[in-house]
Amino acid sequence: MLKLIEVLAAQTSDVPKHTLTLPYERRIVSRQKVTLDQGEDAGLFLVRGVSLQHGDLLKAENGDLVQVQAALETVSSLYCTDRLLFARACYHLGNRHVPLEIRDGRLRYLHDHVLDAMLLGLGLQVVVEQARFEPEAGAYAPSGHDHSHRHNTHSHHHD
Repeated sequence: MLKLIEVLAAQTSDVPKHTLTLPYERRIVSRQKVTLDQGEDAGLFLVRGVSLQHGDLLKAENGDLVQVQAALETVSSLYCTDRLLFARACYHLGNRHVPLEIRDGRLRYLHDHVLDAMLLGLGLQVVVEQARFEPEAGAYAPSGHDHSHRHNTHSHHHD
């Protein structure tokens, strides 16, 4: 079994030997058994808290590279040009701790008919579709999409 042990911090010119397609809920699990798209069993042995994104490269113990693909999932998408209405939708969904993908004029979450009805009640239109789901990492996640996993330490004192 291929042991996937590291998310590469920088793009590489090496071509990945394998691909791995996972839905969102499996891309946030750092230790699990997976099946590569080519049919080979593999295991994720990543640092706890890693969230895999579409296009990430994983390095195996033997040096092989695997490219992560975000699976198509049933999502609810809201397309809105009214900034106040868009902000209200983000507020109400965020208040329910719903993972959200927020883009300019588009909001997306894993399909939930109850949430769809709530947004309809606010006067918004919701489209149920198949798409990749890449939600925000959260306020306490490292900024950007850092996979370096370096633990910088420094010492100083306060007078």
